Amino acid sequence: MKKQGFTLIELMVVIVIMGILAAVAVPKLFGMIAKSKASEVGPAAGTYIKLQDAYVSESNKVGSWKLIGYVAPGAKSASTEGETTNFKYVAGSPAVDGGAAAITGYSDTKVWGAANLVALNDCAIQSSPALATANWSISITANSNGNSVSYSAAVSSDCQQLTPTFDKIGK
Repeated sequence: MKKQGFTLIELMVVIVIMGILAAVAVPKLFGMIAKSKASEVGPAAGTYIKLQDAYVSESNKVGSWKLIGYVAPGAKSASTEGETTNFKYVAGSPAVDGGAAAITGYSDTKVWGAANLVALNDCAIQSSPALATANWSISITANSNGNSVSYSAAVSSDCQQLTPTFDKIGK
């Protein structure tokens, strides 16, 4: 008589191997999903910096989103803050009042921010997205020469792994 099929040991070995693969692959998959969602923040910040630089060089002032022509992802126009499925983009002064501020002595803690609206690994969800609580932000400071500005980008420590080079934007 001929035996057909697998033994119990062979089936159990296959199940154990599949379990090990699943234990390794699933966390890696969720990490990649979070990184792909967070990847929209860098280009949005880079666009803001490029437009602000152009405005600064032309007018010697720091301008609002509307004045520099920046349209946040998900926004209908340059004068409104934007919201996508994953993030809310928020503005700081002078963007809040729609005006511009002279470069001389200009220093603002935050002028641009992105707050995540969905869970991204350990990166905390922002229940009430505002510039003060944004996980990603950009600040502007006037240079000592009086006719240019410097940017500093910051990302909260629990979101750093998703965008490891964000703090180098504008440098």
